[in-house]
Amino acid sequence: MDGRNRSGGAPAGAVVHKYGGSSLASLEDVRRVAERVRDRHHAEGPLVVVVSARGGTTDDLLRTARELGTAHGCREVDQLLATGENASAATLALALHRLGVPAVSLSGPQAGITVEGRHGEGMIDAFSPVRVRDHLDGGATVVVAGFQGEGRGGDVQTLGRGGSDTTAVALTAALDAPLCEIRTDVDGVYTADPRIVPDAHILAHVPGEVMAEMAYAGSRVLHSRSVELAAARGVAIRVRHASGRGPGSLVGGTPATDAPPVAALAHDPDTARLLIRGGSGTAALASDLLRLFAERSVRVDLVGHTLPSQDRLRLGCTLRTEDLPEIIPALRSRLAAAGAELAVDEHVGKVSLVADSTHNMPGLAATALRALREAGIPVSWVSASPLRASAVVPRERTADAVRLLHDLLGLARSGEPATSLAPV
Repeated sequence: MDGRNRSGGAPAGAVVHKYGGSSLASLEDVRRVAERVRDRHHAEGPLVVVVSARGGTTDDLLRTARELGTAHGCREVDQLLATGENASAATLALALHRLGVPAVSLSGPQAGITVEGRHGEGMIDAFSPVRVRDHLDGGATVVVAGFQGEGRGGDVQTLGRGGSDTTAVALTAALDAPLCEIRTDVDGVYTADPRIVPDAHILAHVPGEVMAEMAYAGSRVLHSRSVELAAARGVAIRVRHASGRGPGSLVGGTPATDAPPVAALAHDPDTARLLIRGGSGTAALASDLLRLFAERSVRVDLVGHTLPSQDRLRLGCTLRTEDLPEIIPALRSRLAAAGAELAVDEHVGKVSLVADSTHNMPGLAATALRALREAGIPVSWVSASPLRASAVVPRERTADAVRLLHDLLGLARSGEPATSLAPV
């Protein structure tokens, strides 16, 4: 991505803000956001505001597409979905005009975003925000429609649910802006989802690599690609409530010198597990199957497979339930040709303990597995890395598992696992 303009960057103070759909759900919400943007504009100069579609809009548009018999992930559905963010950007710009603030709305393509990959799951390929800079230099606040960019042939292409976060981070990097503020309906990044763990608390600072693992494991606070992009480009993100109350959580950047170790729980109830067995040509078949996932931009997790020296393939992974229609037909076709079988389990959830490198992850994983077993919560799949331990449990027990581990590991007390727990 192109990161500088003719004058060497964005105007001083041009912080990038992102507002989610819940912050813009009603016209009164839009007016409140416009007032906050006006105050920031008058105090520090023009800024960039990235917006999502107003609350519920994307779901309504997807419902319309489904009722017309069209699956997510095609050109016309992207054309349809992009209207939600475009309307949100224009509405906020109109509200700013009414408050006397010079403002202009831009679609993703107008803002200079180019995208590659499949429709519905595009990835930002380049960002040349010439028009954004020109408007900022002219004293106008710029409202950019998130979640979209220009794909091949000039068509609009969307970035997947939560993609407005990625738009905001990419703009921050391209403009050399000092900070990306994600304004949302929560007060920051919690030790667990506060909707199911009432005593979860906010983490003041989350290392970028820890947040990336949390997002990938199911945390909905930030889009996983936005965190990966922020880490790659050295962008600091502050997650805070849309009202601006409280300091929120700093993701990446430089923590305070006395910052405590970080640990948290993430969960994903919308998980499916695939198990592939049989077939010949183990190494080639495994490679072909993983290539199918990559070609369709389907992210898989907890991947394990047999060694190339073994005659029969046994490959397992988890993925998002919503990606099943995209990948299952292609998998079945390839497996039928190889004489292999596919089993799909959609009745599972994933629970993950994520911690920074100061923690003993194998020990914490052992403690967690023992506790789940003793609580009668079956664990059917386990994976561990230096920063994350994940377990697959029955979907209906996912929330129970999160509450149990949050309490057991002492996250409500200190934000880090209790040191007195001896792994078994």
